[in-house]
Amino acid sequence: ILLTVILLLICTCAYIRSLTPSLLDKNKTGLLGIFWKCARIGERKSPYVAVCCVVMAFSILFMQ
Repeated sequence: ILLTVILLLICTCAYIRSLTPSLLDKNKTGLLGIFWKCARIGERKSPYVAVCCVVMAFSILFMQ
């Protein structure tokens, strides 16, 4: 379940940053900097994040 939460956070932050970059770019440090870092991970490691999402979806649909 932790993998699900982390993947959803990364995907959501990357999507929000693609719509309104200034919203996350002004908070690069501190507690809200976590969202900026998640957005950067989502942008730079998108093939790996996509593979993890597919694996997560497969495990949720067929393993449980």
